[in-house]
Amino acid sequence: MLSFGVTTMSPAMKRALQLAKRGRGRTSPNPLVGAVIVDDQGTVIGEGYHRRAGTDHAEVVALKAAGDRARGHTLYVTLEPCNHHGRTPPCTEAIIAAGIRRVVVATRDPNPEVTGHGIERLQAAGIVVEVGDGQAAAEALNRPFMTWSRKHRPYVILKAAMSLDGKVATAYHESKYLTSESALAHAHRLRRETDAILVGVGTVLADDPALTDRGPGRRRDPVRVVLDSHGRTPATARLLTEDSPAPALVFTTDRAPAEWERAIFSAGGEVIRVPANPHGQVDLTAVLTELADRRLLSLLVEGGPTVHWSFIQAGLADSWVGYIAPKILGGENAPTPVAGPGFHLPEAPGLTITHVWRRFPDVILWGEF
Repeated sequence: MLSFGVTTMSPAMKRALQLAKRGRGRTSPNPLVGAVIVDDQGTVIGEGYHRRAGTDHAEVVALKAAGDRARGHTLYVTLEPCNHHGRTPPCTEAIIAAGIRRVVVATRDPNPEVTGHGIERLQAAGIVVEVGDGQAAAEALNRPFMTWSRKHRPYVILKAAMSLDGKVATAYHESKYLTSESALAHAHRLRRETDAILVGVGTVLADDPALTDRGPGRRRDPVRVVLDSHGRTPATARLLTEDSPAPALVFTTDRAPAEWERAIFSAGGEVIRVPANPHGQVDLTAVLTELADRRLLSLLVEGGPTVHWSFIQAGLADSWVGYIAPKILGGENAPTPVAGPGFHLPEAPGLTITHVWRRFPDVILWGEF
């Protein structure tokens, strides 16, 4: 894997970030957090990470590991310690009680209602607090939590598998097995780490996807979301009938018939009516607000091309992941990952490529808008 934009940070904070990553796919709606306690010589005497929502936060895990040795030493943590009672007690009180002398925080909590409160509480107790070590990396790790806290919407990832010449299917509507098994495994791991997955009704009608995690090991299905402005999703769709603990949400407008809504409900789905945009389609901002209200921090948009265009055109896409197979499909009528009328070159949205993976024989690109 190639990574770009790596920032300089202390060894202890680098270790804390490595630990935080171990919680991927398990902590939502909480952020990924790692913590490391070091003595005056820089030797690690306790470390930990937040494993799952409702369990001990990273700071508490590290403090328990260090025990009495933590007194008088330094705690490195990737996010500002909490100072409020939630499903667990405030981390600030545990830090103070343990006798920590100095706390190094990578980045402040992005929630405007709580940011800075944890730092202020520690400082009031006489603890030296430093902020900014590894800040860029810490914020990048928690982009979903940052986006949800600051914008009250999920972090939106657009995903597409395509040929080397940028086609998502042939001119004859063939798209199955375009990319390799190893690329597919990467895609399912991404599903596992994402709170919700979204497709348009066109994809439901064409491919009948289950939208479940079919990767190896522990299964974690994301919430399944369909955009269906006129109520065309069949009650027999696999995303409704295939066994999964994850809800299936179908967003529609007032144009959808009531009998269709009853059929979807009987099949186990939930129909959510939202306002229509000027084109008569489901309003994406309303969809994202509803998902944020349900504490869904990240959304994987798997298409189709019209849905991708809608998110990009509305300025609601945060990142793009492209799975590129070394094949040439050709065909002027073969679909591309993004439909719509297109952009003039000066207005075309640009991305910063942050990661490149090789999954033989395919290449995976990750870019940020």
